Amino acid sequence: MPYLIAVTLLWALSFSLIGEYLAGQVDSYFAVLTRVVLAGALFLPLLRPARLPAGLMLGVTGVGALQFGLTYICLYLSFEYLSVPEVLLFTIFTPLYVALIDNLLQRRFSIAPLVSTLVAVIGAAIIRYDQVSDDFVRGFLLLQLANLTFAAGQVGYAHLIRHYDQSGRQSWHSFGFFFIGAFLLVLPAWLLLGDMAKLPQTTVHWSVLGWLGLVASGLGFFFWNRGATLVDAGTLGIMNNALIPAGLVVNLLIWNRDADLPRLLIGGGVILASIWLNTAWPRWFPRGTRWA
Repeated sequence: MPYLIAVTLLWALSFSLIGEYLAGQVDSYFAVLTRVVLAGALFLPLLRPARLPAGLMLGVTGVGALQFGLTYICLYLSFEYLSVPEVLLFTIFTPLYVALIDNLLQRRFSIAPLVSTLVAVIGAAIIRYDQVSDDFVRGFLLLQLANLTFAAGQVGYAHLIRHYDQSGRQSWHSFGFFFIGAFLLVLPAWLLLGDMAKLPQTTVHWSVLGWLGLVASGLGFFFWNRGATLVDAGTLGIMNNALIPAGLVVNLLIWNRDADLPRLLIGGGVILASIWLNTAWPRWFPRGTRWA
């Protein structure tokens, strides 16, 4: 838990930095690529492939492609269509995906995450019920893909470490593959889809990218995933949502004082109710069936 709490506080600021200083100003693909390169620079010198199982190396590479590469491409693109508070609120779906993926890996099925997701969609509609444009739908769907891949990466990494490295001693020596996986996805995405006219132009741009790459990504991802291996899926889902109030407080107090607070509170309340429903469901109905 201490790892997850510390990274939650760290990432609470990151959402606002992206939304206020990078979104619409710096090419999203280049911003993600820069974060990957800077974060990888911290961990590549620690790689010890000769000491690692092949399955662990391949698995961590795949997790990095999902949890960092694809997640952050979609996240940065979503900021072009959604406000920072909306991005934060709509990440509340991530615990539902954590539960679904964990159930899948443990060969269980539960209807609770599906019902809860439908309730959460209602909350999202309340927040933007009079502004549901094609751009909004595009941003919302991009963010849900980001939530899904972020959830898959967390759960996948936890299962990998529990299978190959229960002591966690090899984590420092294998985590460089996480950023290699992200790089293998993000580099071709930038080359094919990036906008060379929107490279960073100011000291502020580069400073924010440096912070996000070295601290929020490099140290943040390592300690978040390390924390994910030490808790169960339910606790991991709860900690995913702890980022939301922390990030909203930062954004609303510093940058977004004119936000429609009543609508945010009502819609956010409905979304929170969806999480409560997901938690309470097992007390009302039997555990999900298990298949062979």
